[in-house]
Amino acid sequence: MVKLPECIEKSEYEKTISSETQEVKLEPGDITIALAGNANVGKSVIFNNLTGSEQVVGNWPGKTVNLAEGTFHYNGQKLHIIDLPGIYSFSTFSMEEIVSREYIAREKPEVVINVLDGSVLERNLFFTLQLMEMGVPLVVCVNQMDIAHQKGFHIDTEKLEKALGVPVVPTVAIHGEGLQKLVEKAIDVAQTRKVVEVPVEYGGEVERVVKQLEDFLDNEGLDMGYSNRWVAIKLLENDPEINKQVESISERAIQYSTYLALELEKIHDEPSFSIIASERYALASRIAAGAQKQDKYKPTLSEKLDKILIHPLFGYFTSALVILGLLIWTFVLGNFLSEIITEAMSFFQPVDAALSGPVIAVLWNGAFGGFVAGVTLIVPFVIPFYILLSYIENSGLLTRVAFMMDSFMQKIGLHGKALIPLILGYGCSVPAIDSTKILETKRERLLAAFAITFAPCSARTIIILSLVAIFVGIWWALALYLLDIIIIFIMGKLALKAMPGESTGLIMEMHTLRLPSTSTILKQTWNRTKSLIYLVFPVFIAGSALIQVLYVLGILGPISNFMAPLTVGWLLLPSFAGILLIVGVVRKEFVILTLVSFVGTDLSLALTPVQFIVLALIGMLYIPCLSTISILIREFGLKAASVISASNLITAFIVGGIAAHLLSFIL
Repeated sequence: MVKLPECIEKSEYEKTISSETQEVKLEPGDITIALAGNANVGKSVIFNNLTGSEQVVGNWPGKTVNLAEGTFHYNGQKLHIIDLPGIYSFSTFSMEEIVSREYIAREKPEVVINVLDGSVLERNLFFTLQLMEMGVPLVVCVNQMDIAHQKGFHIDTEKLEKALGVPVVPTVAIHGEGLQKLVEKAIDVAQTRKVVEVPVEYGGEVERVVKQLEDFLDNEGLDMGYSNRWVAIKLLENDPEINKQVESISERAIQYSTYLALELEKIHDEPSFSIIASERYALASRIAAGAQKQDKYKPTLSEKLDKILIHPLFGYFTSALVILGLLIWTFVLGNFLSEIITEAMSFFQPVDAALSGPVIAVLWNGAFGGFVAGVTLIVPFVIPFYILLSYIENSGLLTRVAFMMDSFMQKIGLHGKALIPLILGYGCSVPAIDSTKILETKRERLLAAFAITFAPCSARTIIILSLVAIFVGIWWALALYLLDIIIIFIMGKLALKAMPGESTGLIMEMHTLRLPSTSTILKQTWNRTKSLIYLVFPVFIAGSALIQVLYVLGILGPISNFMAPLTVGWLLLPSFAGILLIVGVVRKEFVILTLVSFVGTDLSLALTPVQFIVLALIGMLYIPCLSTISILIREFGLKAASVISASNLITAFIVGGIAAHLLSFIL
């Protein structure tokens, strides 16, 4: 029996799988169930209902990027549930696809529950056939039967079960319907380890070639952890990862598969991977046609709305309104709440120029300043932003916006899905950069993170509103936002030239529009806010304490004087601007707070209109705050974080200097 060589034992799956999953200890007799399927079919809803976990339930593709897990007991049986990433095939185009197929193959869960969306049965069966090719113990869950009925579909699950040869259970997971029967079927299959003996067969020459290659692999004694039928099909599809693994074991297998693939291509006059895909779609179509009927078609309200939301012309207006509404909601409500919180905490001065006393007192003053800054950011701005964003996401609106913005995002090497983390960046860069995991490649993630660091987050917005909107005019503040969009586009184009490569196409499941439940929204908002609190507050508190100590020790003054040729000479700012920019690295609001501690609340006595605009522009663009830098290092490494930070800094000083000299002739 040929085994995998040591050099390829560590797959991408093993590098990617979370440490939390690896630490789970299973006792003898425990059953592991993997939930697999396309995005937006309801896997996470089933997962939450079964485990009671706080896993985020999303409705846009790629939400479940990492492996989510939980446990529960049923009739004395302990079940360990794994919610795999939502994918459409077992290719190697994305990390999610690699993680899912490698988990199933190497961890060998006792049963795989393949969750389907009953309203698009035929399309979902394409992935079901690939699971059957792998030869895993399988239960098919036809979910969202209520939506299928709304669209006029009547699915005969008994006929579907007979056609597939595996148990089929209809469910409406959002209401808990059918989940008990689903669990019982899964336990039954897991205990018997029943695998469909005769997998579904393809037609004509394709099935003949698959069987020839499968027999050849059996004779070679190939054991890769997958079924040899599945390996044979992947070789015929010219899957790069499987080709690499098989080649290290048997070059003869590669040669023979290449010969058979060429034979297929001559007969069908198209690439072999396209031939296999066509066979799957044809088979999925036949199975779906035999198991479902549809009443006279009546367009749903969602489909009627889509005629406007994704219209070639009107769709851009609705997308702009959604984004604008999100930002206006955040700023108007945020400003209102911020004033209340600021007034409640008005007794505290974050940076006291006259502070002296014990080191403990100095540190406490700085640390408490960081705490106040965190509260005044998260409560008034981040939470309202996340609440409305969750409604837009879970209703399906955000998917439509991403679809409409795809052509624009392609200009900077990304696709429409990248708009989602970019919009998040207007709330806070930290969760926005974390959410780039929804993108397929590391290159796309890095390009998106780079663009996000130029987006004016809520903290930068405070600077713009406090300096420009109040003391210069609202139109100048809006002009800065417009300039920022132009800069994001230009810098994105430059980054694309520095990181050339092909962008992946946009594949997004556009589910039916719906009104999301309040409990889901609150759970999702809390999960996002919680992760932000864990990362941001420690950095705020530690950074603020450090800045306070440096200020009291008089270290910031000489540094500010050293920066004078840049701040005073090039940017035309006051001499104390260097200190403002230094403290702003910890958190952007500190620019305002420190400025107030220096000159008082009437800032117009210390700055001219030009200086207000330039200082806000620099604050909007220059080096990201410490919490953003921290997550950049965590996700992309120190080198990438340094390059991104340097790009922000250089751009800010070039644009700021040009603006200062031009505006000095206007204002």
